[in-house]
Amino acid sequence: MINRLCIIGVGLIGGSLARALKAKGACHEVVGYSRQVGHLQRAVELGVIDRYEQTVADAIRNADVIVIAVPAGAFDTVFAEIADAASARAIITDVGSVKESVIRSAAMYLEHHLARFVPGHPIAGSEKTGVEASDAGLFVNAKVVLTPTAGTDPGAVKIIRDMWNSAGADVVEMDAGEHDRILAATSHLPHLLAFALVDLLAQMDGKTDVFSYTGGGFRDFTRIASGDPQMWHDICLANRDAVVAVIESYRASLDTLGKAIEQEDSRFITSMFIRAKQARDRF
Repeated sequence: MINRLCIIGVGLIGGSLARALKAKGACHEVVGYSRQVGHLQRAVELGVIDRYEQTVADAIRNADVIVIAVPAGAFDTVFAEIADAASARAIITDVGSVKESVIRSAAMYLEHHLARFVPGHPIAGSEKTGVEASDAGLFVNAKVVLTPTAGTDPGAVKIIRDMWNSAGADVVEMDAGEHDRILAATSHLPHLLAFALVDLLAQMDGKTDVFSYTGGGFRDFTRIASGDPQMWHDICLANRDAVVAVIESYRASLDTLGKAIEQEDSRFITSMFIRAKQARDRF
C-alpha cells in the first residue's frame, strides 16, 4: 500500500489512477494539486482525491509517491518546484506520452532525486478531458510503459510497477527512445491525421455543410480530433524528431498510393488494402 500519493494534475489520467488505486485499497491518502482550485474542489466532491493543496511544495510534503500528470510543456516548471521540496525517500513518476524529453528535463532539475524517478506512460485515454471523465477502469488491461534509466533504483521501479498493476494495467519496460519512435507512429501520427482531416473539411469552400454527410467511419476516425489541442501541441514539439520522421514516411506511402490510383494500378491498390486489412484483423 502507498501511504500518501500525490497527484500533480488531477485530470483524466491522474484522476483515473487515483480512482483505481482507491478502489483497490492500494493507497491510504490521495493529495491533489492543480493550477485551478475549482478543478481540485470538484475532484474532492467526486471522491477522486481526499484533499488538495495550493502549492506543489505543500502537496508533495511527506508523499511516498508523486505522480506528475501535466502537459508535456509544463514538466520543467513542475520539476523545478519539486526539486527542493520532495523528501529523499519519495518516488517520482509521470504519465507523459513522450519520454526522452521528460528524462532530459528530470536530469536538469531533479539532480538529487534521479535515482527515485521512474518515467512512465499509460497507453490509455479518451478524447474527453478533466476529472469528471476519470474512470477507475481506464487502465484495466491497458499497457503501461516504464522507461527507467541505468541510474534508476530497481526498488523504485518495482513500486511503480506494482502501483500500475494494482490499477489493472499490463506493465512493460522499454528504452525511452524506442518508446518515442513507436508512439509517434501508433498514437501521435493518428491524432495529427485526425486534426488535419477535420481542419481540411472545415475549410472547404462551398455552401454545403460537408459534416452533415459523414458516416460512422468518419466519426470513428476523427473522434480523437476532439482531444485537448494544447496537450497535442506540446506532444508534437516534445517528440518533434520522431513525429516529423513518421509524417515523412506516411507522406511517402500516401504519395505512392495516390500514384497507383492515378495510374489505375489495381494490383498495387488491392495488395496494399489486403495487407492492411490482414494486419488490422490480426491486431
